[in-house]
Amino acid sequence: MISQFRKRNLIRLVACVSWLGSSSAWHCALAQQAAENESPHDLSVGVGKSVIVSSSLPIERVSVGFGDFAEAAAVGPREVLVNGKAPGETSLIIWQVNGPKLFFELTVRPSSFTTTSRIDALRRQLRQELPGQTLTPSIENDSIFLRGTVKDITSANRAVAISSTFGKTVNLLYVKVPATEAQILLKVQFATIDRSISNQLGLNIISTGAANTIGTVTTQQFAPPALTRNPATGLTTLTLSDALNIFLLRPDLNLGATIKALEQKALVQILAEPNVLAINGKQASFLAGGEFPYPVLQSSTGATSNAITVQFREFGVRINFIPTITPRGTILLDVAPEVSALDFASGLTIQGFTIPALTSRKVRTEVELQPGQSFAIGGLMDKRLTETIAKIPMLGDIPILGKLFRSRNLNRENTELLVIVTPELVQPIPAGQKPPALNFPSEFIKSYSPGQTSNPADGSPAKPTVIESMPLEQLLDSMKPTELNVQEGNKGAISMTQPSAQPATAPAITPASAAK
Repeated sequence: MISQFRKRNLIRLVACVSWLGSSSAWHCALAQQAAENESPHDLSVGVGKSVIVSSSLPIERVSVGFGDFAEAAAVGPREVLVNGKAPGETSLIIWQVNGPKLFFELTVRPSSFTTTSRIDALRRQLRQELPGQTLTPSIENDSIFLRGTVKDITSANRAVAISSTFGKTVNLLYVKVPATEAQILLKVQFATIDRSISNQLGLNIISTGAANTIGTVTTQQFAPPALTRNPATGLTTLTLSDALNIFLLRPDLNLGATIKALEQKALVQILAEPNVLAINGKQASFLAGGEFPYPVLQSSTGATSNAITVQFREFGVRINFIPTITPRGTILLDVAPEVSALDFASGLTIQGFTIPALTSRKVRTEVELQPGQSFAIGGLMDKRLTETIAKIPMLGDIPILGKLFRSRNLNRENTELLVIVTPELVQPIPAGQKPPALNFPSEFIKSYSPGQTSNPADGSPAKPTVIESMPLEQLLDSMKPTELNVQEGNKGAISMTQPSAQPATAPAITPASAAK
């Protein structure tokens, strides 16, 4: 095939002959020959190889454009030796004595021996580190194209790491679709025990009319009897507000007393037993409780009215955990149980709205267990002692007799939380097997399900399409965790605004106990 440069020279020659005639054809041929000598010629040599370029005239000088790719040296009056050093392209120019210059487009090819040895070494390393897996690397333009199918993501990463030591790697590997991840069932038992003991002791002294005077001696800690005298009849009426008091009366002395001596014991037990299922390495959570609303004042600027938005906070029995199966076959648990309840006594009152506080007991820890083993989190205790003593001044300080003018209220509270956690490896119930059901005393809901969905062609159960292998990047994309988006329609903002003409004032905040 004639090059474009030679085609242009041939056209010039034909035009020259047509214009000047046959007498000048010889001069045109000389000009054409000079142009062809100065046109670039293609020259190729391999790395580590040599080629000899001959000239019809003696050589005056030789030059190579980029010496890192090739080198040239005159080995005779009319011969030049060109040696390939590194793959690439450059130019070679030869000056002839009393003649035109020779131009060459020099291409240095990679050594086939070096390429073969690199690819053989790479294949040997892949076979040694990843036995039994189909890997076919190839080298093109100093880039390594890694193809084949590996059994898992770890093998793919190792193959790419090995190939990267031999050059720039293009990862075209396929990965076999992994089997179903193991599933862990976490059995949790929450036990809350609340014990409280209350001791009350007090004395109220009354006089029903000694010297025509009704009188009482009381610390007001416990309600004393109420005395009223009817002026018309002269009779005195006594009213007891608490029938549990010990009442003593001496009509002949016009003297009576009520003694408050009461001991109360209370026991409250709360038990929750949630069973939560999670996939290996994935987070799961459980909440048995509810949500309570509380207002949040939004900041305002300029003439913008103040707005209050309502947010919700959860409370109750909660557990968050992440199970991970270790190479030893154990289950590593990152678990955080929590028990919280509403506390109105410690709450706040904002513009007439009572916002309760939260009493919570929570812990977070990491434990490693064999499947079926259990661990307990105890010691989350809350002990409180409240003692209230009221006395009548001076009379209550008298030795021995002063106890008659004192009252005492003693409260002991002891609350303990116990959490027992048991992880187990479980498998799904096989298709067609009847799942376990609750034991109802009577039929709960009659089932009207038409049965299992089947393929209309042969009546077999419908099954999803199973893919044996897929590209590595597609598999990694399918394994990315996704967020569960739960739409909660009861959250929003309440239009509680102040007129823009009035200055914005901070809401009045008072403790709920004081508001009562």
